[in-house]
Amino acid sequence: MIRLLLADDQALVRGALAALLGLESDLEVVAEVGRGDEVLEAVERSSPDVVLLDVEMPGADGISVAAQLHASRPEVRILMVTTFGRPGYLRRAIDAGASGFVVKDTPARELADAVRRVHLGLRVVDPALATETLTSGTSPLTAREREVLAAAVDGSTAGAIAARLHLSEGTVRNHLSAAIGKTGTRTRAEAIRAAERQGWL
Repeated sequence: MIRLLLADDQALVRGALAALLGLESDLEVVAEVGRGDEVLEAVERSSPDVVLLDVEMPGADGISVAAQLHASRPEVRILMVTTFGRPGYLRRAIDAGASGFVVKDTPARELADAVRRVHLGLRVVDPALATETLTSGTSPLTAREREVLAAAVDGSTAGAIAARLHLSEGTVRNHLSAAIGKTGTRTRAEAIRAAERQGWL
């Protein structure tokens, strides 16, 4: 029996996934959580073999949770299951230690098969997303540019971002300018939208 933990902030989706996967004779859902910051504790409590993680959740996003989980419990396999099939998300999830990445409209039988394959130590990636990722290339943003751009999402001033990230205001402006140039946009807001569309943030 393969033990599963489901992490998704949408209760209806989480319940549907649990019901569908529970129909499989070799799969057992042992825990469900609705927030990213609840995953690690739930893993300790329930000892799943495979964790199905959504990318966008409150508390902590699925990709950062995948990295923490992979570092602390490398024997637990991670399958990202998300609505947002963005190339940047796929690349970042794999880098974080995820073994698979599928979109939520994957048929139930294929999802169950993906769980089994990930459990065996194989890598499973949605084929259309894999193709798009290969053709779109890697993110042009450095880790620091991504961090500064992400900090600007809420409309914070360069000064506020500088204080939060312990950088000088000039450094923040330089990183924002570089991110705008690399995304081929004209403003900070456009750069944020372009990076989010690609899954770079």
